[in-house]
Amino acid sequence: MREPGDAIHNVEFLRRSPAISFELFPPKTDAGEAGLWETVHALQPLAPDFVSVTYGAGGSTQHRTLRIAAEIVDRTTIPVVGHLTCVGATREELLEVVDHYRRSGVQAILALRGDPPEGAGAPWHRHPGGLNHADELVTLIKEAGPLTVGVAAFPEVHPESASLDEDARVLAVKQDAGASFAVTQLFFRASDYFRLRERAAEHGCTMPIIPGIMPVTNVAQIERFAQISGAEFPVSLATRFHEVADDPQAVRDLGVEVATDLCRELLDGGAPGLHFYTLNRSTSTIEIHEALGLTKVGEPTGRLGLTPDAG
Repeated sequence: MREPGDAIHNVEFLRRSPAISFELFPPKTDAGEAGLWETVHALQPLAPDFVSVTYGAGGSTQHRTLRIAAEIVDRTTIPVVGHLTCVGATREELLEVVDHYRRSGVQAILALRGDPPEGAGAPWHRHPGGLNHADELVTLIKEAGPLTVGVAAFPEVHPESASLDEDARVLAVKQDAGASFAVTQLFFRASDYFRLRERAAEHGCTMPIIPGIMPVTNVAQIERFAQISGAEFPVSLATRFHEVADDPQAVRDLGVEVATDLCRELLDGGAPGLHFYTLNRSTSTIEIHEALGLTKVGEPTGRLGLTPDAG
C-alpha cells in the first residue's frame, strides 16, 4: 500500500495545484471535428494539465480517438490522456492500442471497464480473450511499459455496485494494480465527493481523486447523462433549471453559476483539481475558470496554428 503524501505531485503531468483538465470526445463527422479543434484552440491558453479523449460507446470511435489524441500531441503542448475500455477487445488488441498510444506520445491512459455494447444497464459479459474489470486493464497497461494510468471513481454508487463502500474498495484495488490518479463521474453535490474521498482513504487509497464537473447547458441532456452515469440530479437543482428551461442563455448562465459554486466548494475542501466534461464546447468552462480566479501557468505556444474558425 502506498504511503500518504502530496499525491498530486506524484503524477508527472499534473503540474499545479489545483490541476485543471478537460475531457473531449471524438466527433463522428468532419464538421464536428472542426468544432473540436476550435475548442482545443480556445482552451489551450488556460494551460491545462491534460486533456482526455474518450473512447466512445463500445470503442465505436476508437480510430478517431487514437488519431485525435496523436494530433493533439503533435499540434499542441497539452499533455494527453487517452481513454481505453475492455469492451469488445482481446488482451492482444488492447495491447496494440496501448502501444499506439505510447508511440504517439500520449502521456497516460484512463483505464475503464466500459459499458456493455448493448448500453448502460445491460448485463456485462467479458469479451472472449479479453478482460473483465478495470483493475485487470490497469495491470495490463503497467506491464506493457512506462505509462501513467488513471481510473474512474464514483461519488454516487456505481449502477452495478453493491454499495458505496464497495466502490471505494474497488478504487483502492485499482490503485494497488498501478493506477496513479482517478477522475470521478459527474456529480452535483460536493458532499458526495468528500464522502467518497473519506471512504477511499479508509481503504488505503492515497492517489489524487479529481472531481469531474459537467456544467449544465441543456436540461434534458444533463438529466439523461445523470441517469446513465448513476448520478442524482437533485430535485432542488432540477427545479431551478426547469424554471428557465425555455431560455437557452438563462440555462447556460445558471449552469455556469451552479458549477462555479460547486467547484469553489470542492477546492475549498481540498480537492486536488477539477476535470471538466466539456462536450467539445469551451465557453462555459472558460467562464467558470475565470470566475474561480484560476491563474494561468502558461500562455499559448503558437504550435496549434489555428484560427477560431479553422478546421
